[in-house]
Amino acid sequence: MQHIRPAQLRERLQEADVPFLLDVREPWEHQLAAIPGSRLIPMGQIPARLEEIPREREVVVYCHHGVRSMQVAYYLAHHGFQVTNLHGGIDAWSLEADPGTPRY
Repeated sequence: MQHIRPAQLRERLQEADVPFLLDVREPWEHQLAAIPGSRLIPMGQIPARLEEIPREREVVVYCHHGVRSMQVAYYLAHHGFQVTNLHGGIDAWSLEADPGTPRY
């Protein structure tokens, strides 16, 4: 499984070929804090909503601390997606990449 640090992801988001950002937290969490441009599909809905996730792009999955997203990343990889897990989740994103993102 590939991992990406928040600072690396911040750099990748400045490039022309940006990854698909998949937030697998719950809606209330997404409302508190989210990485701009991310798509919310809660972890429990992933199997039923696979068609909403592009297969032709790299998918970067994140959650609060990186545990749920790791499980989803393994699931997606098993189903043929090119997937990377955001190390430390949105909490690490707030600490390392964007201090303006609220922590909870």
